[in-house]
Amino acid sequence: MARQAYQPILITDAEESLDKQRHSREIRYMTMMGLRALCLILGAVLAMLQVPLLWLWLTFCGLGMIFLPWMAVLIANDRPVKAEHRWRHKPAPPTPHAPNALPTQPIGKTIDADHE
Repeated sequence: MARQAYQPILITDAEESLDKQRHSREIRYMTMMGLRALCLILGAVLAMLQVPLLWLWLTFCGLGMIFLPWMAVLIANDRPVKAEHRWRHKPAPPTPHAPNALPTQPIGKTIDADHE
């Protein structure tokens, strides 16, 4: 079994650094633009091969070449959603408790040095 790299445990609610956010957006942008280039190459290859339903395949490739750059720019310029605005990860409401209240049940067996 391969040893996993050390991953520190996140103990804060701080956001990722701006450089790390920008880097992840750059990766998404380059991936989407790579898919756009792939659509262009695929469309050219399919046109040369005269595949069946060529009009359908070229329509899909054309839509990919038109909409992928638009979506890539929108995603690249968007910052991540703040944690307090995410509807999926809402923290549970805090439970009310008295700060100095004693537990009603004993926690465990009490060992006294005077009694044996």
